[in-house]
Amino acid sequence: MSFYEDIKNLVKNHPATNNDFINRFSQGKITDSEFKRFSIEFYHFTREWPQILSTLLVNTPNEDDARELTTILVSELGGEDPAKRHELLYRRYLRSINMNPEELVKREKLPTTKAWLDGMREFFASDYAVALGSEFGLENMAIPMWDKLIPGLKIMKEKYPNMDITYFTFHREIESAHEDATANIVGIHTDKEKNDFMEGARRILDLEEQFWLGLADKK
Repeated sequence: MSFYEDIKNLVKNHPATNNDFINRFSQGKITDSEFKRFSIEFYHFTREWPQILSTLLVNTPNEDDARELTTILVSELGGEDPAKRHELLYRRYLRSINMNPEELVKREKLPTTKAWLDGMREFFASDYAVALGSEFGLENMAIPMWDKLIPGLKIMKEKYPNMDITYFTFHREIESAHEDATANIVGIHTDKEKNDFMEGARRILDLEEQFWLGLADKK
């Protein structure tokens, strides 16, 4: 099995996208408080992601790798249309479920959300192989994540008939291009780099798993 296949298997089988919370979400079996908590905490990720990704870009020495990362960042910012910036699509979602995004911007994050976002910043600014591994993990867990979130959101539209899920369906459509971009990253060669790359992916996915579990109602 190739290194690329090894890392893909790690990502696809990680409980970051196969855990109690996200599995219940996919079946529409979360409470109203869990749904609202998800909507708020995921907004922190959506809003801060371009800044986090730019940290990786400015620390990327390889020009070919930087080009691929730029493609992803430009997509996040709406390509040639600023009105399609991904955060704005998420704001539409929030308003459609009667949440005010302006009031949420400065809302304190849950500890598990903060740990996930801070982990991204830390890993993206660290050793290059660790940073690329973290980005690979995040981009390649995305399709399994959307495939859990979208069915759940469609079920919950029964409670929120005006819900606009364009943000989620749009991301599902473009995510293959993001996976392709990470597959083209070429700056990993030695055994140490490969181990660090794998470690970066594993560590960021561990934090993401805790992000999801942190959204559950406390019993």
